[in-house]
Amino acid sequence: MKKIVIFGAGKIGRSFIGPLFANAGYHVVFVDIDRTLINEINRKGFYNVIHIKEERKIVRIDNISGVLATDSEQVAKEIAGAELLAMSAGPKALPAIVSLIAQGILRRFEESPELPLDIIIAENLRNASEIIHDLLKEKTDPGFPVESYVGLVETSVGKMVPIMSKQDMSDDMLQIYAEPYNTLILDRKGFLNPVPDVPGLAPKENIKAWVDRKSFIHNLGHVACAYLGFVSDPGYTYIYEVLENEQNKTQVRETMLEAAAILLSMYPDVFTMNDLTEHIDNLIDRFENRSLKDTVFRVGMDLHRKLGPEDRLAGAIRAGIRAQKPVNRILYTLVCGTFFRACDENGDLFEGDEKFIAHFNKGPWHVLKEICGFDDDIHPGLFTAAREYHDKIALSTGSSMAHGS
Repeated sequence: MKKIVIFGAGKIGRSFIGPLFANAGYHVVFVDIDRTLINEINRKGFYNVIHIKEERKIVRIDNISGVLATDSEQVAKEIAGAELLAMSAGPKALPAIVSLIAQGILRRFEESPELPLDIIIAENLRNASEIIHDLLKEKTDPGFPVESYVGLVETSVGKMVPIMSKQDMSDDMLQIYAEPYNTLILDRKGFLNPVPDVPGLAPKENIKAWVDRKSFIHNLGHVACAYLGFVSDPGYTYIYEVLENEQNKTQVRETMLEAAAILLSMYPDVFTMNDLTEHIDNLIDRFENRSLKDTVFRVGMDLHRKLGPEDRLAGAIRAGIRAQKPVNRILYTLVCGTFFRACDENGDLFEGDEKFIAHFNKGPWHVLKEICGFDDDIHPGLFTAAREYHDKIALSTGSSMAHGS
């Protein structure tokens, strides 16, 4: 039986990558640091993905097993005998994961030097293949043929998986809720072996264009719902509630269309405006899924990352400035993001967002410089507009955080 080893038994690993390959006849081996989770996977041997739309559909995922990430010997053994690897554990875990993978690859090369190994990189990370390539070069022996033995396959992961309540997780720690979207866009050129015959895989020639579409349309539009919604009414809990307000919905759509014009200027041979507009309307329809109960908190949290220099908002603004395209709506959304203070079900801010507030309290220019990475000498108009938006939002929300510096 064919086997895929997936690093990360979290939301995307269990709701998306695992089911795609399990349903295509692969044995799925999850590698994770969570001992309790791995023990439960091995005890049960299956789990349920609950697709949530108007009606719930339970999809049972069988033919699975788990290996604890600290068991490096067993991990290496699994890698040596796998047809394919996948990674979905978050950027912070990459160095540790690549170190494990390197051990397995070296063992595999000793046993089967004629069998290269492809790695599907299901991480929310731009230039992921370059980053992992460099890490692999560090972790393998000098002269090891990384380029000819390891295929690094970037992806654009568009599946939405909400935060589950403590009650849902206590009922069954393996079950996972997700929208019924199961298309994995990936880099055809990244494979050294033939692209697996797996329903749901959508190989593309120019993966960078599709990764940027995910960041500048999907991710940007999603946080636009959270940030514009929170400023208009901090009482919103769910994303669908934000979009029930037609003014919010129009603002979100227009912001996404502004980003689409930027993306089209970057990749005129890949996309059309009609394609991107249809994609935007499809995404908004998915964002409106009431049954998914995706929270404003989940979508907007982690401000330091989501307002970062190359991420969805600041990254799109940079691209727009280079292309001499309007960025006003995107910039307004970014400034709304600086006011974001949504809490989880326990009334707590995301831990990193508490640190972000310290930057916010120093004023909008400080955020643009230190968090977003903009330079007021290069883009003075951007700073002027951001300050105007900041003061307007502060006034409309009754905030005392308007600053003149």
